[in-house]
Amino acid sequence: MVAVPREERPAIAVLWAFAERLTKLLQDAREPLIGQIKLAWWRDMMAMLAKDPAALPKGEPLLAELQAGWAGRSGLDALVDAAEAMLLAEDGATRGEASAAFGETLFGLSGAPGGARWGMLWGAGLQEGAEEARQLFSGARNRQAPPRVSFRGNKALLMLDRWAAMIAANDGERHWRSEGLLLFRIGLLGR
Repeated sequence: MVAVPREERPAIAVLWAFAERLTKLLQDAREPLIGQIKLAWWRDMMAMLAKDPAALPKGEPLLAELQAGWAGRSGLDALVDAAEAMLLAEDGATRGEASAAFGETLFGLSGAPGGARWGMLWGAGLQEGAEEARQLFSGARNRQAPPRVSFRGNKALLMLDRWAAMIAANDGERHWRSEGLLLFRIGLLGR
C-alpha cells in the first residue's frame, strides 16, 4: 500500500480485501453449488452498491467499507463473475482463463491494465494438485508483460505484475532475496 497514492489507499485497500474474501470463499467451497449461492449474494450486493448503496444490509463490515469507498461505482460484480468462473472451471484452459480474468479485473478496478500474470499466480494458489498449479505457472510465464508505461505511475501494480512473473518463472518456488531486490528496484526506480 505504500506504493499506492495516499488518497486512493482506502478504496484500493477495501477492493483487495473484497478480492481476499472472494478467494477465501473459493478455498472454503466444498460444494460448487454452495459456493455459487454465496457468490450470487455478493454479486447482488455489488449491483446494489452501484445502484442503491443506501439499501445495502447492515452488519457486514466489508459491505460497510465497500460502501464508503465504492458507492455508486460499477464493476465489482465482474470480480465476482471471475471468481465464479474459477469455481466452476473443470480443465486447465478454463482455469487459466478464469484466473487471468480475475487478475485483469482486479488490476483494472485498481487503476491499471494487466493483471493476467498475477491472476494466474492467484489461481495456482487455489489448486490442490501440483500439476494444475504448474499449468497456471506455465500460463503466467507465457503471458507477455504489459508495457511499463501502461501502469501510468501505478508502481504498486507494476510491482505485483513483475513479482508474479518472477514467481511463475520459478514454478512457484520462492527466492525471497531476489524477489525483495526486484520489488525494491521497482519501488525505487519504477523499473
